Amino acid sequence: MMRPYRVIVAKPGLDGHDRGAKVIARALRDAGFEVIYTGLHQTPEQVVAVAVQEDADAVGLSLLSGAHLTLVPRVLEGLRTEGLGDVLVIVGGIIPDADIPALKKLGVAAVFTPGAPLPTIVAEVADALDQREVAAGR
Repeated sequence: MMRPYRVIVAKPGLDGHDRGAKVIARALRDAGFEVIYTGLHQTPEQVVAVAVQEDADAVGLSLLSGAHLTLVPRVLEGLRTEGLGDVLVIVGGIIPDADIPALKKLGVAAVFTPGAPLPTIVAEVADALDQREVAAGR
């Protein structure tokens, strides 16, 4: 990693299960990321507000409820509205394979489903953020 990136891990919507989000948050933290976990039941607007307040490099959204095609676009639009269109957005959780292309077309950098190895998630997030830094000339 080129520097310690700041990542927001959020649970948007009414999903009440956050063990996976906490496992991802810990893996990222242990790899040297600065991680802010927002807790359960966040609205897309709350997630965006935290990203603004914390000057986030990335936002990780954990969704198990099936509302990913409703909530993720709202987060992406909110980030763009706030001038944070360059923030890397990753999604994890119960995401049907058929929905992954639609999420990526919206601007999601990566989608991780159950069973994705933690080292793979950490490496892909770090690599994507490093590439963003290089492209920005930092």
